[in-house]
Amino acid sequence: MAAAKLQALWNHPAGPKTIHFWAPTFKWGISIANIADFSKPPEKLSYPQQIAVTATGLIWSRYSTVITPKNWNLFSVNVAMAGTGLYQLSRKLRHDYSSEAAVTKE
Repeated sequence: MAAAKLQALWNHPAGPKTIHFWAPTFKWGISIANIADFSKPPEKLSYPQQIAVTATGLIWSRYSTVITPKNWNLFSVNVAMAGTGLYQLSRKLRHDYSSEAAVTKE
């Protein structure tokens, strides 16, 4: 049973013998780096970088569902990119706007 599933994965049009497998697999590095940045102070986060990560994740998540063959590895990495990017943007926005509110009260 397992051998048949591995054979099916190996021979899939988006399987390990193609770039359609390896490109999204290495793209996980971006999401992992963004997760590692969760401990970074919000003032050190970059709006342009996080907007790019979020937009890339959202756009390519949609694209990965309409292409043939469906590439679920590409879909999952881009959902992760969009999620981590949105989280980082929310951290940055909360920090910047709550900091500005505290400064204007003083």
